[in-house]
Amino acid sequence: MQDAKEEVRARLNIEDVIGEYVQLKRSGRNFKGLSPFSGEKTPSFYVSPEKHIWHDFSSGRGGDIFGFIMEVEGLDFRQALELLARRAGVDLNLYQDGSSRKLAEKRKRILEALEWAATYYQKSMLSNPRAIEYIFKTRGLNKNVVQDFRIGYAPDKGDALVSFLTKKGFSLQELNDAGLLNRFKTDLFRGRMMVPLMDLGGQVVGFTGRIINDDPSAPKYLNTPQTLLYDKSRHVFGFSQAKDSIRRGNYAVIVEGNLDVVSSHQAMVSEVVATAGTALTEHHLRALARITSNIKLSFDGDSAGLTATERAIPIAQHVGINLSIITLPEGAKDPDELIQRSASLWQVAIEQSLPVVDWVIDRFAQREDLSTASGKAAFTSAALGVIRNLKDPVEQEHYLSLVAKKGNVSLDALARKLSKVPEATETRKTVKVPKDPPQEERQIPDKNQDALLAIAIIDPSLHDLFMKTDPLIFNGPERQSVAAHLAKHGGKALSSVPKGLQAHEKYVTMLLLHPDVENVAWNKENRLATASQVLRSIHANYQKKNTKEALLEKERELRSSGNITEADNVLRQLSALIKGEK
Repeated sequence: MQDAKEEVRARLNIEDVIGEYVQLKRSGRNFKGLSPFSGEKTPSFYVSPEKHIWHDFSSGRGGDIFGFIMEVEGLDFRQALELLARRAGVDLNLYQDGSSRKLAEKRKRILEALEWAATYYQKSMLSNPRAIEYIFKTRGLNKNVVQDFRIGYAPDKGDALVSFLTKKGFSLQELNDAGLLNRFKTDLFRGRMMVPLMDLGGQVVGFTGRIINDDPSAPKYLNTPQTLLYDKSRHVFGFSQAKDSIRRGNYAVIVEGNLDVVSSHQAMVSEVVATAGTALTEHHLRALARITSNIKLSFDGDSAGLTATERAIPIAQHVGINLSIITLPEGAKDPDELIQRSASLWQVAIEQSLPVVDWVIDRFAQREDLSTASGKAAFTSAALGVIRNLKDPVEQEHYLSLVAKKGNVSLDALARKLSKVPEATETRKTVKVPKDPPQEERQIPDKNQDALLAIAIIDPSLHDLFMKTDPLIFNGPERQSVAAHLAKHGGKALSSVPKGLQAHEKYVTMLLLHPDVENVAWNKENRLATASQVLRSIHANYQKKNTKEALLEKERELRSSGNITEADNVLRQLSALIKGEK
């Protein structure tokens, strides 16, 4: 796919693609605009047509054209490549081997069949008075939301869709692969309001069908079975329609039903998506985590909803999601019903969501009789099962105190129970997730060091300075790696991220677009003198830091050995050093 990636990159101007999302203005050789990822008022989002990269200084994000589409559309790399390839007119099949090309062609035919099916269902709805009455009057949907979600109608006739699509050149095998046929090779969906299931890019990958006639022998809802394109454990319904609102509001609401999503969007609450019932998976959360870290769940408050919420906690912890729970007012069984009563009540319920652990502990407390020993034991066992999965010890301590207060038990007893009861004896199964991979230490902000490195990577005349400099004087592994690269590969300006710095791609991208390059202090006449001065300052700070750390270590050793007088002398030296810095 590397060749395909380069072909797409060559055909598209990065400023044109990003310009569809961000209003860009020329700034020297670059373009700049307001960040699409934050609510800034001063432009700090830069795009370089020459280097084909971008960087958002307000959020620290950056990369190439594919990285931007992944960030702004919430897509993975493959999906971003496919989206940009369509824009560029690049046929990705040409860049695949025989088996991959065959699979890609199969996917393409399924997508075409589903697109035609969605169009057919829309036209069928417009010509069926019963469907129009149900969709617009009974369900109360308006024209705009019907168009946005491409809602249609599947005729009662058993082979209406099959007949239409075979005339378009599709085989029965292709229609079966698309999930459109039943076991008799006729239409799977009949007499139903049809709601297309779309992928993150807005392409139809399946359908939900809601029966419109009262037939107790037929299921109320019928969904596309698992296919090459549709997997309910990964699919997030309404994502393509909701992603812009989610990004602006910086939160997403997950509900159980697809029609809850449709009703919510009609009520202008458009941060709402759905999963297949309460089966929330890591794949769902990871898809949403690409554009927000704040997720609000609106599941039923029954035992199934409580269990699903418990299972979501360790998954959210692993993915890095802030999870909260929406409680509907008394009498509303789902968001759709609440919206029919009052759209504003639905918005209020969202705003009043509770952190997930608070909500779960509260439900456990309501379920048990806390005036009895057995009730307290059951309550604390259930609550500790949730608390054990929390990663932050401060958060654990907070909820231990909460459980102690609700259960009227001592913190000491809870702590003993938490440490003694093994996970295998818990009544509830917890979701096992892999441990987080080790993360690189967060880099300490340093404008002077960043400015120096930003100038150095584009000006080979400064590289001799780095050949005489220990990279360790710089703060953090990213800056140290760049300084080491300049010392080793001096004499050549960087215009892109070199192979040896791929691990620090975002940081190097930021340096390549650093606005201080145009600063007067760094113009060509002053550049060498300024760089030398900054390097001397960095080296002096590094020496002071090492001296302070050495004095602190010496003071600790003297004090622990009982030599208090000498320890106090060392402490005075340290104090004098710190005062001298001030």
